[in-house]
Amino acid sequence: MTPRRGPVAVVTVTLAIIALCAAAGLAQAPSGNKKIEAAVTDPQAAIKAAAAAFKQAKPIPNFTPPKTAWGDPNISGTYLVATYTPLQRPERLKDKAFFTEDEAVAELARVIGQDAEVDPRNVHYDWKEYGMDGWQSPIRPSLRTALIVDPPNGRIPPLTPEAQKRRADRAAAARLRAPEVSVRTLASTYTRCITGNAAGSPLVRGGNPDPVNTTGSEAGVTAEIEIMQSPGYASIITQSGSDVRIVPLDGRPLPPANVRAWLGISRGHWEGSTLVVETANFNDKTPATNFQGSTENLKMTERFTLVNATTIKYEYTVEDPKTWTRPWSAEAFIPKIPPGLFEFACHESNYGVFNVVRGAQTREKELIDKGLPIGAAGGGGGAQ
Repeated sequence: MTPRRGPVAVVTVTLAIIALCAAAGLAQAPSGNKKIEAAVTDPQAAIKAAAAAFKQAKPIPNFTPPKTAWGDPNISGTYLVATYTPLQRPERLKDKAFFTEDEAVAELARVIGQDAEVDPRNVHYDWKEYGMDGWQSPIRPSLRTALIVDPPNGRIPPLTPEAQKRRADRAAAARLRAPEVSVRTLASTYTRCITGNAAGSPLVRGGNPDPVNTTGSEAGVTAEIEIMQSPGYASIITQSGSDVRIVPLDGRPLPPANVRAWLGISRGHWEGSTLVVETANFNDKTPATNFQGSTENLKMTERFTLVNATTIKYEYTVEDPKTWTRPWSAEAFIPKIPPGLFEFACHESNYGVFNVVRGAQTREKELIDKGLPIGAAGGGGGAQ
């Protein structure tokens, strides 16, 4: 993965994905006497920097992006997709869809305060040591109280009866499993180094921590994408995992339904200055399900619109009649960051994974003995 999260990067070290966040990568050492900026080491400085960037980089109405040499809108670049905005609107906010600017900054400060602290009693990895916590990036506040914009209540629609049974069956199977034999910490394609953190899901999935269970994905350490354009194609590279979606723009149809992929298969087209990418043909292989526990019938439509020189408005709609009673949509603004994606390292040299798995097994057994739910772990790959 790339550490180029904040205005500078910190120390050089290869990390292995482990435990509950299950991610890894390289960070780059500052050379010479280059000063490490306070926003990378001080949460309060990070909050001030985020608030300033938020106020300076507002969308420009009817912004016209530059053109590529072949005439397409040029949206190429490296972008940060980390967010602390929850996927679903927390119950405590009820019908409040938007914050004021001051409220948005205060909310960011609240969640950064939580993220910057680590409870040593939990199985964890202290990412801030390497400058890779979400707040150590050019992350921004959001006026939205949740990523979901449709339904208007900011919540995921109800599950279908089939999806409820599927989820209950998975939970029951997890409780019957002997922790000594298999552990949920390695329950997804992400933790098993098959795919990266996106794992066939939208690029922005919702931020934690939050006192309300938003079933999202943490602001996290694997949160950069690169968009590359060439005549007739757009490519989206995500870290971690070095996953690549190559998106033809020439109108070709999807392959037959029996041709499926971990990331789905994408086709794209331009609607004015907006790149529209439709992805289907997902698979439903173990050890992970698709986004939010959906099936191979998932269809995802993404829209990428440059709204100023340094910001993309990213929108997505997901639908799966075997999982949700209706389609639902979300949106986020993702900022451009300095270029350079570093190769993601998975379990290479991960000598700590043995102790992490043993610790997670012990914790699972404690919960089972107390009759408590095991909960989700493994991240990214959609484990539910």
